Amino acid sequence: MKRLNLWNTETPISECAPDVVVPDWIDSDISPSDIAAIIQFGCASGAYMSANYYDVALATMAEHGDDVLQYIVDALGELPKPPDSASWSGITCHYLSCAVELWASSVESKVVDALDAAHSDYYNRG
Repeated sequence: MKRLNLWNTETPISECAPDVVVPDWIDSDISPSDIAAIIQFGCASGAYMSANYYDVALATMAEHGDDVLQYIVDALGELPKPPDSASWSGITCHYLSCAVELWASSVESKVVDALDAAHSDYYNRG
């Protein structure tokens, strides 16, 4: 896969890969470079800060928690165990990060294909 294309693109997914559905529990302006960082380093590295800030993760899970947890169950067959002695805020960050990482991995090839097609279209004009 041409991850280099992901790293070099800050344009929101909604603009550069409009066929890729971004769930409501992910920031709507997420970019291919965000996806590359999430896949390579994980949310806990700071690649997706909305899953690391307790207040943001709590608000996201309050609004979309059922969808986030169902996404994880659909992808993995079960919810992974949260870290021992995690606070409620820590648990929300854990599950939101898990879902975001799963989503990023699931759309990587579609985003790469969209970027490659746009690149090809650009150079084949004329």
